Formats: sequence, C-alpha cells, structure tokens
Amino acid sequence: MADQGKLIVVSGFSGSGKGTVIKDILDRYGSYSLSISATTRKPREGEVDGREYFFKTIEEFEKMVSEDMLIEYAKYVGNYYGTPRDYVEKQLSEGRDVILEIEIQGAMKVKERYPEAILIFLTPPSGKELIGRLKGRGTEDDSVITSRMKRALEEAEGVGGYDYVLVNDEIDKCSECLHYIVQRCKDVDNGKDTPFVSKRAYEVASDNGAGVGLINGIKAELAGLLEGDER
Repeated sequence: MADQGKLIVVSGFSGSGKGTVIKDILDRYGSYSLSISATTRKPREGEVDGREYFFKTIEEFEKMVSEDMLIEYAKYVGNYYGTPRDYVEKQLSEGRDVILEIEIQGAMKVKERYPEAILIFLTPPSGKELIGRLKGRGTEDDSVITSRMKRALEEAEGVGGYDYVLVNDEIDKCSECLHYIVQRCKDVDNGKDTPFVSKRAYEVASDNGAGVGLINGIKAELAGLLEGDER
C-alpha cells in the first residue's frame, strides 16, 4: 500500500509566478499531481474536459455542493469554481502529492478540512518587482494592473494563515525550495527532527514574523505606489 501523499496549497499575488513554478515542479519531479478544478464556465477553444477542468452545468455543480463533493468552492465572474474531493483524495491515497493552486479564501477552507495540508504563499522579492512582472506581461492595461495591486493589498492580510512564505526570485530555485518544504514536512510526519533551513522561504509559525514582515513590506510599497497614482 502506498504511503499517503501530501496536500499542498499554493497561493500568491497575481504576478508571483505560481503557474510557472507549479509547471516546473510537475516537470521536474514525478511525485506530484495538479488538482483539476470543476467549473461551470464554458470550455475555451482547445480545452478538454478532465484535463484543464471538469466542466459542469450549474445544476451538476450545485449537486456537487449539496452532496459535499467539493473541498472548497467559490463564485467568480458569474461562474462557479471548486476542488473535487474524490479526485484529490484518490490521488493522495495513491501516494501522490497533490497541488492546489487556489486563492486565500479557498486555502483557509482547505486547512479547516485538512489540517495536515501545507499552505505556501508565493511572492516576488519586492513590490517593485511585482509591478514590473505585471507590466511585463504586456496583456493588461493600467486599470487592470491597478485592480490587481489593490487585490494584492487585500491578499496580504491573510498571509499569516499560511505555513510558509516562499520568495520566487528564480524559478528553478523556487521549485527546489517548494519541493524541499514538502519533503521536510514528510520527514516531520515520520518523526524525523529535521530543522528548517532555507534562504528563500520563511516558516511563518517560527520565523519571528520575518515572512509576514516581508509581505507587509511589499504591501507598504504597493500602497505607496497606489497613493501616488491617485494624486
């Protein structure tokens, strides 16, 4: 029988590079699976049911909610999104480490249901870097970037509920560090006294506020930039 896998929740500011880091993790290590969300939105061109999403009607999705088939769910821009419980628990029972890429509200719901889940918040090293990444995409106008900055200020308030704050300054190093965090948590679960040592991650419960302090510094940067824009 395979050992139970770990449930890993990855969140972060828009522009933190969550998707890129997760893709790198999946490409580099064979023990991870990415949770597939259920949604009521229509498939986009090229999307396949069961690959990008499990596409559901509103009636099917609401039935999943009423029958407690979702770990967490939310409504966004008129469509439901949620994490199917059976899919995740099947992967975990097969020894797979399952990654959920979800927002803070959903992350807190996951932690309530699965206290052993590892919650990791990704961030750029500074507010200036975050703005640079958002603008560097070249796909969003200034009003959208401003709304994402305001959203980041709101998200920063919930970082204290995470287990780790992980700085994404280099994709490969960040991926290695995320993998290290997961492996260390498994060691701790197995009774091994493994100290936490990292140059780009903070263990929120025992870092004397350094991880949350980093996020608060970014929050202050963003707030200053927004205040300057509004003058």
